[in-house]
Amino acid sequence: MAAAAAAPPALTLAVAAAVIAAACLLLCAEAVWLDLPQSGTKCVSEEIQSNVVVLADYALMYESHPSSHPTIAVKVTSPYGNTLHHNENATVGQFAFTTSEAGNYLACFWIDSAEKGSGISINLDWKIGIAAKDWDVIAKKEKIEGVELELRKLEVAVQSIHQNMIYLKAREAEMRTVSEKTNARVAWFSILSLSVCIVVSILQLWHLQGYFQKKKLI
Repeated sequence: MAAAAAAPPALTLAVAAAVIAAACLLLCAEAVWLDLPQSGTKCVSEEIQSNVVVLADYALMYESHPSSHPTIAVKVTSPYGNTLHHNENATVGQFAFTTSEAGNYLACFWIDSAEKGSGISINLDWKIGIAAKDWDVIAKKEKIEGVELELRKLEVAVQSIHQNMIYLKAREAEMRTVSEKTNARVAWFSILSLSVCIVVSILQLWHLQGYFQKKKLI
């Protein structure tokens, strides 16, 4: 049998570049800038499924307050209201946890110092799932690098996407069940309302018939 032809180097490089680009798109973590008012709270929420690693860094920006040093308070809560992180009189900080239930996780920030000025800004770097992994440590531990490392990132990203799809499918089934139950209740309520109207109409006709017979009008 003839040996299979080797893949051209250009094709190999193109595949590697595509893999790296896809991994970068899937693993990106987004930083958020928040402008805190003088009074009140600014919150950020994220819907996360269970058993997912969350890592976030926040820092106070001093560009608008070069002479003063206000501080902020931070509180992170789970979908059931459990406090996962609480920090006061802070200028920088970090919180990390593994989600125990699926739902909206809320991070709230507010100014807790006397030096409020005209409001301040904070930088929030929120990483979820595979974006929160320390790939340098993983690469050293497993002794992988280059394209092999990017393929590993892509593999983990695909697994994460698959888990997210399963989670969304379960949520869709749950919402469909709730919708079907609601429609069934509405239908039974409509039938009950119609039955009550029919019964009331019959009673009214019976009462009027008796009244007219009593008055000898019919």
